[in-house]
Amino acid sequence: MKASLIALLLPAAASARFIEANEINRILPPTDVLVQEVEAPERYLIELSPGETAWVTEEEKWQLRREGLNFMDITENGDLGTFRAASKATPIFPDKVQLQSNINPLLSNLSKDLMKEHLEKFTSFHTRYYKSDYGRQSSEWLLQTVQDTIKEAGADKYGVKAEHFKHSWGQNSVIATIPGKSNSTVVIGAHQDSINLWLPSVLPAPGADDDGSGTVTILEAFRVLLSSKDVIKGNAPNTIEFHWYSAEEGGLLGSQAIFSEYEKKDRDIKAMLQQDMTGYVQGTLDAGKPESVGVIMDFVDPSLTAFIKKVIEEYCEIPWVETKCGYACSDHASASKAGYASAFVIESTFGDSDQHIHNTDDLIKYLSFDHMLQHARMTLALVYELGFTDFAKLKSENEMGEL
Repeated sequence: MKASLIALLLPAAASARFIEANEINRILPPTDVLVQEVEAPERYLIELSPGETAWVTEEEKWQLRREGLNFMDITENGDLGTFRAASKATPIFPDKVQLQSNINPLLSNLSKDLMKEHLEKFTSFHTRYYKSDYGRQSSEWLLQTVQDTIKEAGADKYGVKAEHFKHSWGQNSVIATIPGKSNSTVVIGAHQDSINLWLPSVLPAPGADDDGSGTVTILEAFRVLLSSKDVIKGNAPNTIEFHWYSAEEGGLLGSQAIFSEYEKKDRDIKAMLQQDMTGYVQGTLDAGKPESVGVIMDFVDPSLTAFIKKVIEEYCEIPWVETKCGYACSDHASASKAGYASAFVIESTFGDSDQHIHNTDDLIKYLSFDHMLQHARMTLALVYELGFTDFAKLKSENEMGEL
């Protein structure tokens, strides 16, 4: 809504004396000032659940987040999910894991020290708020770090690359691509931005757990994956991508932009796993529960999620526990809405997860790098297993079995 300055000036105008037609106006402001309008705050269209939308201001967005309500900001991507609706097929995943001999030697190369080193740098930015210059700087650092990781592995010689996926708000997403034998693609994701929900543009937001932990967890999995010659030489049946999304905290803006483009280009995304908050375990221990990997069960693909459980059972040293987080609780929701099989794994049950997030207290001191290592093991194992899955053969075998 817009409020005219005329209404504000009426009392003064009413008390002013009459001005003769030939008299210079020294009392009332110029006519163009009178008709100026005060712009109301910009409003955004959000989706709180499938089909439930509302127009809100940015401050109202943050108030919803402070109240624990998640949403997708669909102002720019209202058509997400409309292009592949008719062609969406039921995804099929392996019945069991089978590449232990290839994966187990890689797992021993995962480094807690490197994750800590990267997270210390990532949390040193005043904030990673997606509209801030700090958010831009942290994204530049992240891209450079991913590119350096590729060069150190010698993978750039085989076409492995990392690029920004650019956004209008300043902080760009980062996409690393490992070409395979086909364009069918397996995606691993985390979000790079952080937020202080009280004054996002001003107050610090170190974002150690949310989602600095996920960012460095998948970065470490990516680094070790590149030590596989089979992978970097493109011998995997599928292309592999690692995504670090911008503006998750603003309503999944970065991931929506990416999966909207993928959907419109009819990209063949076989699976997408999101890692958002992978480092906090104290809540679980305080509740007297065993340390576990939290597997989200709502608004995810059940077949992919079932396979992830098998990966955890085989390659992790702690069990999984089922939990729920509601609609649009992280970037996997963008992939899911675009018609792609997606899943989300978190540090614990949702109720036992980190309560220090979204303010100045989301710090490294609360995190366990031993726990993050379990998430890195799961990430590396999953992306290797699915990267080397022949999905066409799997589909054919499944169809034969139904006859």
